[in-house]
Amino acid sequence: MTTAKTAKTTTPGKSTTQNIPSAPLAPTSGSLASRPLAGNRHDDLHAMLRRLNLSHIADTFAETALKAAKANLSHEAFLYELATQECAFRTQRRIERHLHESHLPREKTFTTLQLDRFSPALRLQIERLRTGAFVEDAVNVVAVGRPGVGKSHVAAAIGHELILQGHTVLWTTTAALVQRLLAAKRDLRLPQHLAKLDHVACLILDDIGYVQHDRDEMEVLFTLLAERYERRSVILTTNLVFSEWDRIFKDPMTTMAAIDRVVHHSVILDLMAVESYRAQEAQHEAKEARDHASPDQATRAEEVIVATGKSN
Repeated sequence: MTTAKTAKTTTPGKSTTQNIPSAPLAPTSGSLASRPLAGNRHDDLHAMLRRLNLSHIADTFAETALKAAKANLSHEAFLYELATQECAFRTQRRIERHLHESHLPREKTFTTLQLDRFSPALRLQIERLRTGAFVEDAVNVVAVGRPGVGKSHVAAAIGHELILQGHTVLWTTTAALVQRLLAAKRDLRLPQHLAKLDHVACLILDDIGYVQHDRDEMEVLFTLLAERYERRSVILTTNLVFSEWDRIFKDPMTTMAAIDRVVHHSVILDLMAVESYRAQEAQHEAKEARDHASPDQATRAEEVIVATGKSN
């Protein structure tokens, strides 16, 4: 398309008007001239969506467009459907990434947790923790109980729920994390390692009572707890009641300071009265063996039942 400019020239005693051709106008970005042919439109749209990091829409828009046409959806409804699918795709991808990075035991979820083993009061506490509100307030959780009562399972199940809610989680045994902190300290990178852990909304330290820490281990563990105090949540599982934490931190003053930081804003899950599920399974197997055994075998099975009962 071209346009003409009108110019007026004046000569002595005479005035004339001339039409001066001008250069063609460049098509605007929204004009029909700039649009690709129908045959190229699909490929171009796919490429543009990829450049915009809308990968899921790029892979599904053609199929969704056919469904939208059959359903007589408006343009707005079609766009809404595409955006909904992209958001759901990104949410699922984020969950999978956070779950992989968390190192949580995949099988320890609320689906496999036998909540009926716990008292009504404990179940209420666990259900409240399941909402994830404690992470927003940087509240800690301490699960105290004997071996085999489900402390680790409860902690892991809560961790899975937090990931579904969009929080970041890291699961580790206390012994393994302490060794990583010691290595970072030797390399003069402890502050950087602690800063990396600070990006984790909820740190789950399993079995804090199993490792007898020397002074260096105790110091890095205390430093970690102090760094997260009132800023980030920690879930601890332990078979030691607080009066026995001097076995972890050795020094009485450090022990008191560590307990103060952990307990100040915390939820205590007291599982000391819960029966070990391992002992329950052993008793069940022994009873079945006794019911289908000779007199001598039945006697030995009865001894197993008595022994496991005493251990609880």
